[in-house]
Amino acid sequence: MENKKPYYITTAIAYTSGKPHIGNVYEIVLADAIARFKRAEGYDVRFQTGTDEHGQKVEEKAKAAGKTPKQFVDDVAAVIKQQFDVMNTSYDYFIRTTDESHERQVQKIFKKFYDQGDIYKGYYEGLYCQEDEAFYTKSQLTEEGKCPVCGGEVVPMKEEAYFFKMSKYADQLMKYIDEHPHFIQPESRKNEMVNNFLKPGLQDLCVSRTSFKWGIPVEFDPKHVVYVWIDALSNYITGLGYDADGNHDELYKKYWPADLHLIGKDIIRFHTIYWPIMLMALGEPLPKQVFGHPWLLIGDSKMSKSHGNVIYADDLVKLFGVDAVRFIMLHEMPFAQDGHVTYDLMIERINSDLANNLGNLVNRTISMQNKYFGGVVANPNVSEPIDDELKAMATGTVKKVIEKMDELRVADAIQDILDLFSRCNKYIDETMPWALAKSEDVADQKRLQSVMYHLAEALRIIAILVSPILTKGAPKIWEQLGLTGFDQVTLTDAKTWGQISDGSKVVKGDPIYPRFDMPEMVEVTEPNVAPALTKDEASREAAGEGTSEAFEPLKEEISFDDFEKLDMRVAKVLTCEKVPKSKKLLLFTLDIGLETRTVVSGISQFYAPEDLIGKKVIYLANLKPRKIMGIESAGMILSAADIDHNLEVTNVADSKPGATIG
Repeated sequence: MENKKPYYITTAIAYTSGKPHIGNVYEIVLADAIARFKRAEGYDVRFQTGTDEHGQKVEEKAKAAGKTPKQFVDDVAAVIKQQFDVMNTSYDYFIRTTDESHERQVQKIFKKFYDQGDIYKGYYEGLYCQEDEAFYTKSQLTEEGKCPVCGGEVVPMKEEAYFFKMSKYADQLMKYIDEHPHFIQPESRKNEMVNNFLKPGLQDLCVSRTSFKWGIPVEFDPKHVVYVWIDALSNYITGLGYDADGNHDELYKKYWPADLHLIGKDIIRFHTIYWPIMLMALGEPLPKQVFGHPWLLIGDSKMSKSHGNVIYADDLVKLFGVDAVRFIMLHEMPFAQDGHVTYDLMIERINSDLANNLGNLVNRTISMQNKYFGGVVANPNVSEPIDDELKAMATGTVKKVIEKMDELRVADAIQDILDLFSRCNKYIDETMPWALAKSEDVADQKRLQSVMYHLAEALRIIAILVSPILTKGAPKIWEQLGLTGFDQVTLTDAKTWGQISDGSKVVKGDPIYPRFDMPEMVEVTEPNVAPALTKDEASREAAGEGTSEAFEPLKEEISFDDFEKLDMRVAKVLTCEKVPKSKKLLLFTLDIGLETRTVVSGISQFYAPEDLIGKKVIYLANLKPRKIMGIESAGMILSAADIDHNLEVTNVADSKPGATIG
């Protein structure tokens, strides 16, 4: 496609203080889905992300690690890039604020502001939060006198600094926002910026520091380093080859202004007030839109190491695969409200939406096509009104998804696609191909061919629609349909029904998405990343895990009489709690039918106590009691451990407490 329209999308650059959790990585996955969709629409996309590498916090972390700041950020930047790459993101450029070209332009930008009279030297005196590297007034603190952003300590600080005259451009920015109603999205973010910051009046912004050295030196006053705002925010233009002297690279001329700055809601002020004003001072166009996305929460909490609920993308990908993690991130995040995920929700969504709904649709369609027609697709056009309904929904879904994606309502777009999955599965139940296959009537056989063609064609459209989200599964669907050239497919190909040619042959493949057993797993949080999610053998193979011979060796034979001595019973877990001062032990009260028993079991690292209450387990009742940490433990709960030391308690849900095993 010639003369493609350019589309420039950016994420906020990640701060190099440590490994980013999935709440941080969500942003680049969202940007990637948008970028992939725009490419499918025919745009010439430039997708930029990167790392913010200067500041006091980095300087101190490097010192604590026994490294130079540059060594420290080199290491952390590699970790951040790995977390982005494990999510199969397709960014075109990864900028680092320690790049020489960026640093040189930041110095020139700072000097230009100074020469124009936009920057002046003064002193900053206020309450400083080192975690956020930000100053606050007393009125901005929490009721406890803590940082309003991170909840950390603030300390009084005074230092010489340069300041940017924000108020000089405030009216110009207000006018721009009024004339460009979609500049700040969602609408609630715009109202917040206007009412809380612009209307009350802007304070001048501190743009240099002297209390630390790890930063870009101010060229004409080298005891100062450029503070984060001018340094980090400028990456959006320096990454395109912007030059403060006007000698811009062709990339800048082609892609600026940005079509979309995608950022977290917590930094919306910096991108919708500070950054636009800086661009006005430079005489450059403003980005077309800034979207402040909500947070991805674990349960009801924001992820943080202090909460002990940090989860990393690479750990989740090892468990579920990259497509499933991308799907969860994107589907569970509403347009303007925070998204909430738990492990139970993740497994439920993966099983119901990917394994059952989509996975079964692909498997049923390909299997029946092979069974009834040797895999060969043909369309004799023996149609009924129900076929027109399916066609209309498929092509209508394409239109709805485009509309939703243009509005950045990604979760809503995914739901429209899920509805199409469900409609296709319902179509199978309504047309009953298995009944048509039993008929020897020629008309029924032609009708069966038509039904199978419609299913294949719907799957072709589905593969295109899900490709920005399910980056691994979409091409597999395409391949199983016997089609080629998926990397050249565009959304235009999804708008027209009937593109599969007669004589095409489907290809039987492995299940695209494995089903995961519910819900025996542990939280993948720091410092414990030893998940105990179990998968059936087919799922393990589909996930590429293979099998191994490295199980525990068989024990020596026992006689039948010895076996008869074992009294194994079904027991119901009445209560379960952690044993104080132990990281491994759980204390159980079991109903074994005849009485209750107390048992101590070393499975705390694999289960939360509340997840076991009500379960029916296999219990060895006549094992001699023994004391464990001062508690008498009577008997043993049986469990299974695999070669990776993942553990699962055997659950016998349909048996009554006290029932014998053997």
